[in-house]
Amino acid sequence: MKRLIERSRSVGEVLRWVTQNPGKVSASHYPIALHKLGQLLQQQPGPPMGAGDSRGPAGQVLEQPEFHVLCQAIVSGCAKFDNFSIVNCLYAAAALGLPGESPLVRVLEDESRSRLGRFNQKDVSMVFSSEANNKALEAIFSSQLFYENRQERFIRSMAEWLPRKAENLTPYTMALIAKYVARHRLREPRLLDTIANFLLKRGEQLDSKVIQKLVFPFSRMNYRPSNHGELFPKLEAILEQKAGSSPLATVNILMSMFQLSHFPQTVLHQVFSPGFITNVMSSPYALIVRRYLSLLDAAVELEFREYSGPRLDPRYRVLMFEHALTADEANRKYSYKGLVAEALRQLVGEECYRQDEVLPPGYCTDFLLWINRSGTVLPLSRVPAASRAPPAISPVTVSLRSSVLALTSDLQDFAPVVLSVNDKWHYCQNSDILVGSRAMRDRHLQLLGYCLVQLPYTELEKVSGIEEAKHYLRQKL
Repeated sequence: MKRLIERSRSVGEVLRWVTQNPGKVSASHYPIALHKLGQLLQQQPGPPMGAGDSRGPAGQVLEQPEFHVLCQAIVSGCAKFDNFSIVNCLYAAAALGLPGESPLVRVLEDESRSRLGRFNQKDVSMVFSSEANNKALEAIFSSQLFYENRQERFIRSMAEWLPRKAENLTPYTMALIAKYVARHRLREPRLLDTIANFLLKRGEQLDSKVIQKLVFPFSRMNYRPSNHGELFPKLEAILEQKAGSSPLATVNILMSMFQLSHFPQTVLHQVFSPGFITNVMSSPYALIVRRYLSLLDAAVELEFREYSGPRLDPRYRVLMFEHALTADEANRKYSYKGLVAEALRQLVGEECYRQDEVLPPGYCTDFLLWINRSGTVLPLSRVPAASRAPPAISPVTVSLRSSVLALTSDLQDFAPVVLSVNDKWHYCQNSDILVGSRAMRDRHLQLLGYCLVQLPYTELEKVSGIEEAKHYLRQKL
């Protein structure tokens, strides 16, 4: 039956073999049939197949009674299929263009979701490594089911075969892969370097919106690709030409480069120019760009002191974030922050610290304390009010850094301390390296004069109970 399906020369012939010989059709034959239908449809003239498109040969196939019989057979029997057949059917259906809401796709995704823990390398990695073309990869990485679940074996396999196949992928497919890598915080050098090489070769043909998607994984994983000596100057040259065409994308790319401690001076001249600012402020995304520009401006002051070009007009400066990050809020129940808060309350008292304090240029801190030279945590009532208030971003030309350092020099016996609870999602996957945004936050807080005390989850997960937590914090402080 497999040979008959593969040798079929028309859509009708495939459907006849499968639907008229049910006793000879096994689970493994259904994905072969779906794949063959997709191949035959691509060879026929007419509009390309799209979800719900009833025009042309593709749409006519979806409406044929025999095709519905084929789909119903898969729906009815998929619970008994092996994993290999389930996965093959799911992505063959996606490549064929079946809409996500179709009964066939819904049943296959539900069945796959229930089996995720049992999928092995044969079920996933070998399937897609042998079919890693644009259409198959788009189907894989566009699937919400696959996107939300990290498959370790597939990732290791992909790191092997992606470099060989990258040259033939479309920017859209590579952007989907980059999104997946960033989503799961995969600091896998072979994957990241493949994206970087793709960007180096194709960058000039890409628009800024695609470039920002391809660059983001590097900053997210706090990883400088092996070709950064060539890539970063090329990105600067591209941004110089395209900075005004997509301001938000330009600012996002700059933010990624800043997180990697790379500061493109010529591009900064453009984004802080009156023309760029005027264009941005009249756009629908003015607030988010103002936040990013405010953080970039603060980063220039703290880390790129030799810069002498234009800066952000003080009247446009705002806090980057006004409260805890969305990821931290969403993962609150998995965080060690509650344990630390209760231990800290019992250890030093609520009058001795602030929780969730937002410090300019807009970094949310877990706990802020003041400590004297002997290591004693001081009640806020003993710290002058001017010292307790974080330095403000104001229209005056007082630097952020000097405003904090001035406080600590006037009050020689005091030092502001930030306790940072670093939960699992603050690190790259299976790594002790903080994600780029967190790493830049830490650099900036230290440059602003704060003493940073790290509380990594790898240490906190070994703490059992409040008394141990208090002992742990006492040692840290």
